[in-house]
Amino acid sequence: MKRLTVLTMLLIFVQHLSAQICNGSLGDPIVNITFGAGSNPGLQLSAATTSYQYFSSDCPNDGFYALRNSTSACFGNTWHSTTDHTGDGNGYFMLVNASLQPSAFYIDTVRNLCGNTTYEFAAWVLNILKPSACSGAGNQPNLTFTLEKTDGTILQSYNTSNIPATNAPQWKQYGFFFTTPLAATDVVLRIVNNAQGGCGNDLALDDITFRACGPQLTTSISGTTSTFESMCEGTSNTYTFNVNVSNGFNNPVVQWQQRTDGGAWTDIAGANSLSYTRTFPSSAVAGNYAFRITAAEAGNMNISQCRIASTPMIIQVLSNPTAAAFSNSPVCEESNIILNATGDNVTWSGPGGFVGNGTSVTIPNAQQSNAGKYYVTTVNSNCNRFDSTIVTVHSNPVVTINKDEVILCEGDSVELIVSGADSYNWSPSSFLSSSNETSVLAYPVDSTVYSVIGKNSIGCSDTISVKINVLSKPVANAGSDRSLVEGTMIQLSGTATGDGISYYWVGPDIITPQSLTTSINPSTDAIYVLHVVSNTGCGVDTDTANVHVFKKLNIPNAFSPNNDGVNDSWSIPGLNSYPGAEVSIFNRNGQQLLHSNNFAAWNGRSGERKLPAGVYYYIINVHNNLPLVSGWVMLIY
Repeated sequence: MKRLTVLTMLLIFVQHLSAQICNGSLGDPIVNITFGAGSNPGLQLSAATTSYQYFSSDCPNDGFYALRNSTSACFGNTWHSTTDHTGDGNGYFMLVNASLQPSAFYIDTVRNLCGNTTYEFAAWVLNILKPSACSGAGNQPNLTFTLEKTDGTILQSYNTSNIPATNAPQWKQYGFFFTTPLAATDVVLRIVNNAQGGCGNDLALDDITFRACGPQLTTSISGTTSTFESMCEGTSNTYTFNVNVSNGFNNPVVQWQQRTDGGAWTDIAGANSLSYTRTFPSSAVAGNYAFRITAAEAGNMNISQCRIASTPMIIQVLSNPTAAAFSNSPVCEESNIILNATGDNVTWSGPGGFVGNGTSVTIPNAQQSNAGKYYVTTVNSNCNRFDSTIVTVHSNPVVTINKDEVILCEGDSVELIVSGADSYNWSPSSFLSSSNETSVLAYPVDSTVYSVIGKNSIGCSDTISVKINVLSKPVANAGSDRSLVEGTMIQLSGTATGDGISYYWVGPDIITPQSLTTSINPSTDAIYVLHVVSNTGCGVDTDTANVHVFKKLNIPNAFSPNNDGVNDSWSIPGLNSYPGAEVSIFNRNGQQLLHSNNFAAWNGRSGERKLPAGVYYYIINVHNNLPLVSGWVMLIY
């Protein structure tokens, strides 16, 4: 048996991991050295792990190392800038600047390996030096991975050969497989850098793993070609998981495991055959349920380090989408129905073949035919959820009013009466006896449209309007009183306002009685009345103009104040008909000789001075809006 083990180890020759792919299945890592995670810098390793000196900053010198989550442009940008090989910005890696002489820079002990078990050892390495550094002749890392017994006996070794520089940072995984002796053992991992230090031979190390390797475990789910199935929350399904174990174990045993939402793997009691059936009840909580089978040689199953594991099969219980339907019900006729829902991919159906999409849908101008139950469906990852909401559409009241249109005379009022609702609101409220009564008295001063909103007990409304046309009443203005001299003619000029009016004059000697401007020639004092008539029934208005007729003056043009008893003075017959008349007399030079407000006669004197014979001029102002009277008179002796 010992000779068989040695032969088996010899058959597993050492080369780059890309040529050492495990043809079977791997177990979970029993050693997984990630160097941890956090902010820069990482804490130093124990002295037993490395003989290099710890460097607390970026860019360690020869024979130093640092634990970093990133390195940036060290040594004049001759090193690559990088993070760990997974791209995790917080994950540490070991950044090594090789010592000048070849040496081991990492040592660790792996304990409690299973006997007669094949393991994969692997580590990720990056040549941190750029190809252009060191004038293009930088030293290349050359690593040897050695597995030894604790007494120093070498069990297995593997050399990477020179790791070339690359134009961009390129992490590469190196490793090999080895089989342990029949008895469980501890092994020492030693990583030696065989190249010289100085310019180059600088590297990064990350994720060192040991994993069991065994036969190929091929899994399937009955009835499907996929290893991933989904079901909706609230449904029930049964799945059968199967495995085929290829050759490789002498006496294999299996154990099914499960985990939920990325938790720890746990054994399923009694699940030790090549198939396992699980029923998911409708009460299953949403989540990712993973199943796999582990295998090991008989006698090693109870040791986790000895197991290999299949690719997980996933049953995903999908959360049902939220589905809650709401509306603004109840609504009144002719208003908008608003349907609201929560969830994704929302569709609606309802009365009269209604269909709609979206979390908010509006149905305008609601009618009784729109009343009823509306259903909403939401879809999330192929899972459906349903809900509904009931929409009630209330009828609007029918409001009527006792008038269609009103013609109203200025200053009058009209009663407006509405019916058909429970409450009312009139607008505008000006010139109304009330703004919320069934019966209101309207007395607008101008034409106005009054609207009234009537509401029933549940708040639905109807609106009706009435127009009141206000007509202006007739207004007559005959003008001011007038005067004229007997035998002359004057004009009467009146005004008339109002809607739909006609007018006429009443009085003596009117030439055109139906005209606001008309000529008159009365012989005596007279009264003239202007009548303005509303043709729309808004009444009649009148106004009076008094006309005074003055006698015509008969003015003598000569007199002789010689005391012979004939024409001894100049007097004006009829002047006494013009009370307050003013008489002025002038000589031919325009000099005023006499002015009188109470003229009776002129004796040819200016004061006490006797005037010479000749022609003199007079101006008589009779007032009363009559023209001035002027002329001449001859003074004779």
